Amino acid sequence: MTASHFRHLLFDLGGTLMRARGDWEAVHARADQALAGVLHQHNIHIEARQFRERLHEYYEQRDKDLQETTYHFVLRETLKALGQAECAESVLRSALDALYSVTQSNWEIENDAVETLRELKFNQYKLGIFSNAGDDKDVQELIEGFGIRPHFDFVLTSAACFYRKPHPRAFEMALAQWNIEPNEAVMIGDSLEADIQGAKQLGMRTIWITRRARFTDEEMRRIKPDFSIRKLTELPPTLERIALRRI
Repeated sequence: MTASHFRHLLFDLGGTLMRARGDWEAVHARADQALAGVLHQHNIHIEARQFRERLHEYYEQRDKDLQETTYHFVLRETLKALGQAECAESVLRSALDALYSVTQSNWEIENDAVETLRELKFNQYKLGIFSNAGDDKDVQELIEGFGIRPHFDFVLTSAACFYRKPHPRAFEMALAQWNIEPNEAVMIGDSLEADIQGAKQLGMRTIWITRRARFTDEEMRRIKPDFSIRKLTELPPTLERIALRRI
């Protein structure tokens, strides 16, 4: 395979193309209050901490089975447990929108993301996103807000696809958007387990973005990315190195 065939780049989102402005604890507290406030307006009574407690249970489960049942499902189940099963779908969505209006304000695009994406598109790379996320609408709104959608062929989330990285089906669904084989694509992300190991299991090339990465010593010993870089501006020359290896 020649270098010209190697043109498909799959990006992670959080920790890769965007970063958190500040600590999440206070942001989540405000977000949970916003959600509870909307529900209270519709005579649905829930304490903010009750939803967050159920979310933590949900996080533990999805990390085990790599299946995304979504924030919407968790909120519905939380209300059922509180005897509030009769809640219109539009009310649930409004409550979640209120929550995400707070959390979205804590995300910002990386300073070098736009210039790097522009360069990659100029050089005729095909770009896609797969993000592990509990709500598809939230991610799509973030992408719109950052103004980067035109750079991407698709933006997929685990909320929309059911499977979370590193489950093989998550990567297969992304690659199917291009109708390509795993060895024709590179995964770019900050998580050694979800992004790097998940992609390597399918035979994809991998580039680890380290500046926001959190990892254990065990992960470092077990998972070996093809390349490690600190920032996005290092991507174009790194991709050229990968391409040269494949000539």
